Amino acid sequence: QVQLVESGGGLVQAGGSLRLSCAASGRTFSNGVMGWFRQAPGKEREFVAAITRTGGATNYADSVKGRFTISKDNAKNTVYLQMNSLISEDTAVYYCAAATGFYPYISRSSYNYWGQGTQVTVSS
Repeated sequence: QVQLVESGGGLVQAGGSLRLSCAASGRTFSNGVMGWFRQAPGKEREFVAAITRTGGATNYADSVKGRFTISKDNAKNTVYLQMNSLISEDTAVYYCAAATGFYPYISRSSYNYWGQGTQVTVSS
């Protein structure tokens, strides 16, 4: 089992920045693929970013490329999502997810474990 707890969400003005954190416990965190997803009101949960076990490979949704950066600190069992140049369309609940395997998966079905989510609201 893996437990995931997100933090760092909040209210920010358009153009601002936030850094989300996801603390993992349980099964060995460093062996897993970690991802971030988001869900806006009335919309499906969508992929945002993912990172492999070593951090050597990442994947990003086109809508966040160049603005968001995913990283992880295996010593702290934590994955981060640095979000810059935020726009109103980034408003959503952001979820951290964990998967076994070796590829930065973009599909929700690839992830076995999910956090409870943290709200990000971007005001225009």
